[in-house]
Amino acid sequence: PIVMGILNVTPDSFSDGGAYLDPEAAIGRAEQMLAEGAALIDVGPESTRPGSEPVSAEEQIRRAVPVIAGLIQRRPNAVISIDTRSAVVAAAALAAGAAIVNDISALRDDSEMAAVVARTGAGIVLMHMQGTPPTMQQNPHYADVVAEVTGFLRQRAAYAESQGMARECIAIDPGIGFGKTVEHNLALLRGLDMIVALGYPVVVGASRKSFLAKLLGTSNMAERLPGSLACGFRAIAAGARVIRVHDVLPTRSLLALF
Repeated sequence: PIVMGILNVTPDSFSDGGAYLDPEAAIGRAEQMLAEGAALIDVGPESTRPGSEPVSAEEQIRRAVPVIAGLIQRRPNAVISIDTRSAVVAAAALAAGAAIVNDISALRDDSEMAAVVARTGAGIVLMHMQGTPPTMQQNPHYADVVAEVTGFLRQRAAYAESQGMARECIAIDPGIGFGKTVEHNLALLRGLDMIVALGYPVVVGASRKSFLAKLLGTSNMAERLPGSLACGFRAIAAGARVIRVHDVLPTRSLLALF
């Protein structure tokens, strides 16, 4: 399994919003995560935390492209993903040196996204989300969350292949915290084996999310680390291939020990 380091170039992300708005600060943080053992850097120019509002493609490009281009200039072998639902943003990021599109809408929000990914041969991460970021935590409901998320990811991966994406370019993500209650998140972590069995690399991102604070009884962001690591351990034990985290060094230590 490998580590995907989270790099939010936003003013309002839930964990580190505003810390890396300056491109130099963002590139420095990316280099630090690479030094700590991250195999992927996931650049996010739009916060998708619960209650967040959409950010224009122009603003996303302004935030992300200088960081991607600058990092590639310094670290030509760095593997970068762009966390966006916009085809225009994805195309600009890929042209600047990104290699993967991390689409929380699983190719649903922008009708041009599939064509951009297929044409460029980029990697694609397809994530499950019930609702949209502004509304997704307003009473999410499932009859069987594991079965429904698994079925959705199977369908979206098949769609991606039908649009010209190679199977080996596709990864899937159950979307921990995206339109899910605490109980739904725990059920997905327990049932990850079913998602892994679909045969695509599975990405799991539970790092520092609010359900951990509820379970651990803390509002301190730093005190969510043990919960993040526990989720990472469960994910790799179930066969997940990519762990998406804020805290790269502790996660690398976890992988080494595992």
